[in-house]
Amino acid sequence: MTVTRFAPSPTGYLHVGNLRTALFNYMIARKQGGEFILRLDDTDPERSKQEYADAIMEDLEWLGLTWDRVEKQSDRIGRYEDAAQKLRDMGRFYECFETPVELDLKRKKQLNMGKPPVYDRSALKLSEDDKNALRAERSGHWRFKLDWSAIEWTDGILGDRSIDGSNVSDPVLIRGDGQFLYTLASVCDDIDFGITNVVRGSDHVTNTATQIQIIQALGGTVPEFAHHSLLTGPQGEALSKRLGTLALRDLRAQGLEPMAILSHMARIGSSQPVELCGSLDELIAGFDISTFGAAPTKFDVEDLKPLTSRYVASLSVEDVTDQLTAMDVPADVMAEFWDVTRENIATRLEAAKWWALCSEGADPMIDDEDKEFVETAKSLLPAQPWTGDTWKTWTGAVKEATGRKGKSLFMPLRKALTGMEHGPDMSKLMPLLQRVNF
Repeated sequence: MTVTRFAPSPTGYLHVGNLRTALFNYMIARKQGGEFILRLDDTDPERSKQEYADAIMEDLEWLGLTWDRVEKQSDRIGRYEDAAQKLRDMGRFYECFETPVELDLKRKKQLNMGKPPVYDRSALKLSEDDKNALRAERSGHWRFKLDWSAIEWTDGILGDRSIDGSNVSDPVLIRGDGQFLYTLASVCDDIDFGITNVVRGSDHVTNTATQIQIIQALGGTVPEFAHHSLLTGPQGEALSKRLGTLALRDLRAQGLEPMAILSHMARIGSSQPVELCGSLDELIAGFDISTFGAAPTKFDVEDLKPLTSRYVASLSVEDVTDQLTAMDVPADVMAEFWDVTRENIATRLEAAKWWALCSEGADPMIDDEDKEFVETAKSLLPAQPWTGDTWKTWTGAVKEATGRKGKSLFMPLRKALTGMEHGPDMSKLMPLLQRVNF
């Protein structure tokens, strides 16, 4: 069975970069009838917060990306300790004592000598007495001893990959304060949960190489890996500088639609055109990870707006009944109101301004040269209630009385009634207007 996972750290809010990873893993699992696990990587007790965990689940539920179960790494520390001991017993795990400053000096020296900045394994040369002396001064951290051989896999996006283990530093798996880092915890989870496919950002490629060796050392089955390109801003700038404004909760607050966001994120960076889908099932059916490329992918939040507008225009009144009810739109005019407004709004939120116009009227927009004309038109305005024929009847009478026609006839009347130059068909809008203010 296909099993995938999305593994955010509950140290902040989800953003569009996180979403891409979540969506790909979700669609792979659902397309194969498999399992999608939400795993909270919360081994950092200082930065992990329940409020962020709750927000992550809220964002995923809003998007419709439902999970089959939730796992928390903080509940599995004992498992990681057992794995660490197994690696020690195998001679694949060793204690180191360099400080960050000392490591930085080593890296700089290697670079100055034209060598790759790879950890020199000097800790392996320490005697037990040396280690005890260092332990009295500082806490040690633990590194996994890589085999210095080629680490190879066929990536679902990048194709055949090969990384020489001798060109990679032995990864730190346990910090000096005892905290298990992502690499070991993730490997244990992927083994235990039977993860078959892992999709993540291309910045994890080297990490994947080290994880493959750790999985093999612990007797696990290596999953299929795929590394999607990283998102940039619309001009190719680093998206990381703008992620604070691209949180999913902020996109939701702007009224952007889940299916608009998902349709866009499921196709950008691939050879397939972006197409607005009406459901997740439709999106999943058209998903093919092999169509994605390795080049950085430009993301512009402005591209989500026309997709949202198109999606909103496709909704039936039944789809928006709850929102319209919350706006106090009466049930007897709800269908008519939605039919009039849905193609004139960019988001569902904008329906509120149209109902305010209908129920409260608008500040009239009357140009100086139209004041006398509007007064004449007002005297000819039929009494309410108005029907679908009222606009035609009224403008016909005004035309006959003033001689105006075309735009010079219709535009001043629209502006006087609605306070706007553009909007829905006036013959359909007028029956909904409960008050006029000119």
